Amino acid sequence: MKVSWFSAGVSSAIATKLSKPDVIIYQHIDDQHPDTLRFVGECEEWFGKKIIITQSPYRNVENACRARGVVTMWHFAPCTQYLKVRERQLWEQANPGRHCYVWGFDKSERRRMDLRAETMPYHSHEFPLRDLTKEDCHAMLKSVGIKRPAMYDLGFPNNNCVGCLKGSKGYWNLIRKLFPAVFKARMKLERLLGHSIIKGCFLDELDPKAGRDQKIILEDCGAACELRRKEL
Repeated sequence: MKVSWFSAGVSSAIATKLSKPDVIIYQHIDDQHPDTLRFVGECEEWFGKKIIITQSPYRNVENACRARGVVTMWHFAPCTQYLKVRERQLWEQANPGRHCYVWGFDKSERRRMDLRAETMPYHSHEFPLRDLTKEDCHAMLKSVGIKRPAMYDLGFPNNNCVGCLKGSKGYWNLIRKLFPAVFKARMKLERLLGHSIIKGCFLDELDPKAGRDQKIILEDCGAACELRRKEL
């Protein structure tokens, strides 16, 4: 089967629509912004295909971190392993065979494409956005009349969990400003488990002015975008 592991991000939505998969799976996490499920519902109607929604029994980032005993190891986030990878492996056990997986990596993420193919050689992989930018994808989505998830308009580069463990100093200072309760909860979790999210710096030590400002992704349809937009 051709399977899209739909992340509920803009790029993933465009990749799913362009690739015409047999199966679309969204792995929900309680830490997603509430607007995410609105976006999933609108995309389901646009795709013309049912989106299968799964959820790990761990349900949220904090539970996954407590289960592993760490917040992050900087190159490894336990939430990814416990909330997504394990669920995908369970699906694979129930659906054996060599499948084609669809991923929403854009032209700036060639290394991620290579790594995905290298680390998952037992399946084939499709990257429909290898000639498109993030700005292209946002423009293409806007052109079909679907509002992107709220996290993008708040200044975040992705529609990840609110309080993503892979975030930078600038990201966490924006979380501190917009989602103070989440910032406080992650701060307590770091100290409880004795590991910091940001390498060498606990959140309760983070300078409020540290890091780069998060930039809102603008819709900008380039030449490649104009050609591919007709496929939508």
